[in-house]
Amino acid sequence: MTGPALRHFGPPDRQNDPPPAGEACENPPEITKTTIMDETNPSQHEAPWQQYSVLIVDDEPGMQSFMQRALSTRCGVADCAGSIEQARPMVSRSHYDLIVLDIALPGVSGIDWLHELRHEGYAGDVVLMTAYADLDTAIDALRAGAADFLLKPFSLAQVLNAIQRCFERSSLARENFVLRREVSTNSADIEGVIGQSEAMFKVCERLKRIAPTPATVLLCGESGTGKEVAARALHRMSPRANGPFVPVNCAAISAELIESELFGHVKGAYTGAAQSREGLFYYARGGTLFLDEISELPLAAQAKLLRALEERRIRPVGSEQEIAVDVRVIAATNRDLKAEVAVQRFRPDLYYRLQVLEVTLPPLRDRPEDIPLLVDHFMALLTPSLGVPPLSLDPRTLARMADYDWPGNVRELRNLVERSLILGWFDIGSEPDIGVAAIAGHAETLEAVEKRHILAVLAASDGNKSEASRRLGISRKTMDRKCQAWGI
Repeated sequence: MTGPALRHFGPPDRQNDPPPAGEACENPPEITKTTIMDETNPSQHEAPWQQYSVLIVDDEPGMQSFMQRALSTRCGVADCAGSIEQARPMVSRSHYDLIVLDIALPGVSGIDWLHELRHEGYAGDVVLMTAYADLDTAIDALRAGAADFLLKPFSLAQVLNAIQRCFERSSLARENFVLRREVSTNSADIEGVIGQSEAMFKVCERLKRIAPTPATVLLCGESGTGKEVAARALHRMSPRANGPFVPVNCAAISAELIESELFGHVKGAYTGAAQSREGLFYYARGGTLFLDEISELPLAAQAKLLRALEERRIRPVGSEQEIAVDVRVIAATNRDLKAEVAVQRFRPDLYYRLQVLEVTLPPLRDRPEDIPLLVDHFMALLTPSLGVPPLSLDPRTLARMADYDWPGNVRELRNLVERSLILGWFDIGSEPDIGVAAIAGHAETLEAVEKRHILAVLAASDGNKSEASRRLGISRKTMDRKCQAWGI
């Protein structure tokens, strides 16, 4: 049973119709005032969607000519096919972010091929177009996974708006993936590199100088020296600051999955690959990919990474097609890569490709004058979430911190500050002569530590038990019970 006819998407004026089959499009239709792009601004004609590729599938040469002329100046790639049979090998060979597909095609229909594409794992958007459609056709198109539906004849403004909506959704999906991944890995967005020592001054000057360039950067230094912080600072100071920053810990991903994680895979590429998935190189397009612990990358993945750096193209696992990627790579390691090359655990060609620009971050023991700044920074960062007041850093404590070797570097200092805020004093070496431990002469019990922390949060909340309970993450009933037990 057929539903009511769909409303006409185009304006009643026929001057914007696409040319009939077989006729060249001498003058493409003008954009109406409803378009979101300003056709009077020539700067917008210089490929605003340069990073995207589009495939137009239509059996009318006039429509192909019209669409290709409209998109070739705006998109990085705008290919045409006259049938599904012609389009299939093109999709197998090349990656397309968007397919603009006619429904009524000779042989296989557009909707049938759309079902086939989704079944094979195609993750891009598809815009369907047709000259004749009813409600059932529109429902079939949406069920098949169409992103938009255009009824011929349509104006150039309408097709550009539909395409822009698809690209915006794609961009938002990538940003959402990156943000969810950062939240899941508890990646803190530290404001920047902190320190006023001579060693850090030299590091900061070097980072400022190389940030505007697209060159690959290798960050070296002991574990905990702040290599990811430096990588984020490089990203923020670069022309890619508005793009995504995607951190990857190469040591945390198994050797069997690292290639799929970085480059993506197609459906059926290996056991358990039930659907296609884009890799982190794809999600970092237009931004920065940070490869932490690069020395842990397996040799097979090192070869593919080298090819990606040299050719700016990646090939998903199990796929025959290559995808162009515009990504800046920043790598980091706490090992001596020259020594790794000498024992054949790291490819020499990849090492020299990564070592375009090398920055070594100094250990904390070599810059003790930065400790007060770092302590203040971490206390300002942690006190709101812990619900405790900051501690004062006296000269005696500062001197003991400066004498310590800090094998865990800045990360160890951050952990010390967090632990000290909870305990109420700087926990360096033996306990200070205060509190219960000083009276009893023994180590403080867990119950006493809990009591002091809860009372400190209660005091910071001005005696408001509900607010203190919220900050501590406990129920008001638990708070009342403990206060009653302590006689408060």
